[in-house]
Amino acid sequence: MPPSLKSPTSSEVARRAGVSRTTVSFVLNNVRDQGISEATRERVLSAARELGYEPNAAARTLAGGVTGTVALVIPKAAHLYVDVFLGQLVASINQECHRHGLKMLIESSDDEGRDPGGFVDLVRSRRIDGLIVVNPSLAGRQHLGRIADAGIPMIVFGAGLPDIDQFHTTGNDTSMAAKMVVNHLAALGHRRIAFVNFAPPEYLAAQERERGWREAMAEHNIDVDPAWAVSADISAASAYRATQTLLARGVPFTALFAGNDTIAFGAIRALGEAGLRIPHDVALVGYDDIPLAEFASPPLTTVRTDTAGLGRDAMNMLASLLRRESPGQIMRHEQPVELVIRASCGARRPDSPA
Repeated sequence: MPPSLKSPTSSEVARRAGVSRTTVSFVLNNVRDQGISEATRERVLSAARELGYEPNAAARTLAGGVTGTVALVIPKAAHLYVDVFLGQLVASINQECHRHGLKMLIESSDDEGRDPGGFVDLVRSRRIDGLIVVNPSLAGRQHLGRIADAGIPMIVFGAGLPDIDQFHTTGNDTSMAAKMVVNHLAALGHRRIAFVNFAPPEYLAAQERERGWREAMAEHNIDVDPAWAVSADISAASAYRATQTLLARGVPFTALFAGNDTIAFGAIRALGEAGLRIPHDVALVGYDDIPLAEFASPPLTTVRTDTAGLGRDAMNMLASLLRRESPGQIMRHEQPVELVIRASCGARRPDSPA
């Protein structure tokens, strides 16, 4: 007999979870203050997932006053093709959305030919309940203020960014992390430390990463040659070209700080084609510790961030706002980072374990 095409019902979810239909309704509509324990809530959500139960979207909106959908706002859709960190983050947030019984849609904020604030239409039309914003740009900054002023639940990846301190934020202090890299390279004896940023200065996080590099250089009494700094544009290919530009300037450097690990891979190719060996001629340090970092040749020294943890934290913060658990309180979560020392910076022998 062929499998039934009939959709499962809330009654079946209730039977599978061992609860009443009312409890199922409260849980799936995210209604709180009904004395339902977290264990029971998770049991209902698990039963709904196992059965493939999809509550009617219109009914959920009428019953709970919510759409059950949140948006992840990224600068450009094309970044998903080339940015390993962003791909990991999307996967983590999506997984956490499922745990909370929510759906996620992805919207871009800075794609060419589009209004930089086009994602605001999602809020105006009430198609989403809240949003998470990754790597905000200067152009998009004003629109974030409008959303916050309207009281729409929103989490911004921007821990440590000075221009967005009125928003709920999570992430890493990217300026402090950049200083950690420079301090390490300076301790190894380097004074000519070049920098290939991961994105143009229109992005706030890119500005902060460069600020950390410059401030740390100043703290070590190193005069920064303007020719040492170039900006890539998210992809390894753009980093390859940016590093070629850096080398063509003819200003010598003995160490290179890549704005993230994807950028480091582009730099590795450009340095190799120029006949420069890592770390013998140029020490190299990246940022993020993506899964490929330890398999670079030589293994890449990098700043480790817990990408999956960042995604979970952002979604849990947003869920807290949706449940109105922290009214009037600005939440700021900052995840610590660590420097993972491998062979690419010269602090380890290239043939030593990563």
